[in-house]
Amino acid sequence: MQPYELSLSAAADAIRTRRLSPVELTDSVLERLEQVEPHLHAYATVTAEHARRAAGDAANDIAAGRHRGPLHGIPMGLKDLIDVAGMATSAGSRVRAGHRSSANSTVAARLAAAGAVLIGKTHTHEFAYGLTTPQTQNAWDPGRVAGGSSGGSAVAVAAGTATFSLGTDTGGSIRVPAALNGVVGLKPTYGLVSRHGVTSLSWSLDHVGPITRTAEDAALVLTALAGHDPRDPASLTIPAADYRPGPGTDLTGLRVGVPRTYYHDHVDAQVAAAVRRATEQLRTLGARLVEVEIPMTRYIQATQWGLMVPEATAYHERTLRTVPELYQADVRVLLEAGALMPAGDYLRAQRARTLMRQEWARMLHEVDLIVAPTVPVTAVAAGQETVTWADGTVEGVSDAYVRLSSPANITGVPSLSLPVGHDAAGLPIGMQLLGRPLGEGVLLRVGHAYEQTQPARGLACAA
Repeated sequence: MQPYELSLSAAADAIRTRRLSPVELTDSVLERLEQVEPHLHAYATVTAEHARRAAGDAANDIAAGRHRGPLHGIPMGLKDLIDVAGMATSAGSRVRAGHRSSANSTVAARLAAAGAVLIGKTHTHEFAYGLTTPQTQNAWDPGRVAGGSSGGSAVAVAAGTATFSLGTDTGGSIRVPAALNGVVGLKPTYGLVSRHGVTSLSWSLDHVGPITRTAEDAALVLTALAGHDPRDPASLTIPAADYRPGPGTDLTGLRVGVPRTYYHDHVDAQVAAAVRRATEQLRTLGARLVEVEIPMTRYIQATQWGLMVPEATAYHERTLRTVPELYQADVRVLLEAGALMPAGDYLRAQRARTLMRQEWARMLHEVDLIVAPTVPVTAVAAGQETVTWADGTVEGVSDAYVRLSSPANITGVPSLSLPVGHDAAGLPIGMQLLGRPLGEGVLLRVGHAYEQTQPARGLACAA
């Protein structure tokens, strides 16, 4: 096994015990990047020399007994919405041409303090306003979409050109590409991870979180990221926590909610079957399966778009007015549509979200978490615009991908996407666990327990 193939947890253990140097690991990742990046295009910017210097500094610190923890010397990618001092944050847009960040975002600063090594900035759909990331190819099949908007971050982890990465999630943009590329994606509780210094899409729905190869890896990154930041108005004031799951697989007493509706409507048969098998595996580990009814399903998509569209337009108000020609056509149309939305519709979406949060809290009082598909269909062909379901219903690709992930953004609850198999074409299938607010520890424990019962996952076969 080459160093770039190691999970974060395995690489951290090898570095801690001096069986692997951060320099060796970073060199291996950069060599891998040279091999596969020309046909995957995960990165907007590669900072190879910066990475080599940081890896050398980490190696020297560790040799001198100054080991900072499990992220010290670990190569990472950051979505190109996340500010790093002195580096471009283009947000995938010509609108940001020539932009340089003057300071670190909070998450970049915390990862730097933990000793992580920045490999580069990963591609995003322009301003995170899309579910495909058109610049980037799927790590399992370059003819398929990578998912978005954190497509570059997911492909980098899946292909071995980053040991972990950060993405953002406004309607599913961490979990969708994680599912489509066979890696783990965590959208934390709203306010748990600071968004200061991160370009916004929709401030009341935006989240920052990790994309990794295992649930344990996600826990290590979340432990470094979480914590109050007064510069983010939504930041929660809670004590620091260690999210690392224990070694056991016993889930006795855990109540797992299985939705009767919504999460299994218009879902590909192979996706549904894989999620059922994974759910049954949780039962064999001791969990009790409980049927639940998802509340207010008819309002979910309208509420998501009713919040996101006007907030995104408000964020881009000045540049949409002064340089509209610099936006890509698909994003410009959405931003212009937001300017036409009546204020009453936005207020109704706010009220619907309040009611939805209350109803979800009641539902999650009866179970410890909910299990569901992350996305209803695996990665579609690049350029494909619609999905046709068995009953003849035609759905837009973006609508299909956001449909099952957006409830966690509206309600702010945490959601963890895990790989649970492949379809007949060899494309990854994802299952998401949704929990109570600040219930990341439960989700990560369950995800880790499930992973211990499965064969070890390799990197993407097409990479």
